[in-house]
Amino acid sequence: MLFKVNDTVVVITGADKDTTGKILKIDREANKVVVEGVGRVWKHVRKSQKNPQGGRLNKEMPISASNVMLVDPETGKPTRVGIRFLADGTKERYAKKSGKSLGTIGAAKPKRAPKV
Repeated sequence: MLFKVNDTVVVITGADKDTTGKILKIDREANKVVVEGVGRVWKHVRKSQKNPQGGRLNKEMPISASNVMLVDPETGKPTRVGIRFLADGTKERYAKKSGKSLGTIGAAKPKRAPKV
């Protein structure tokens, strides 16, 4: 999964199809993401000292990472994400549609630099 927190994604299937939002949280073990404004449910809360009134809270629930695609920063449309190595051996994410960089992933490793 090549997502990061604060990436802008679009939901491609399900009840919230075509909704865009930022990733708030990622669960890599369960392959799920929490997207701002997507997958909202009502949680009923009992009265307590922490919540003296009780009632219903509206919160976002995780959705499968396979149901979202990253938004291309250049075109604003959904795109797949690729990995490539730069000349100094730095690994970076890039949008497959436009080829635009989405930021680096790790530190430079000279042994991973392309052979010239």
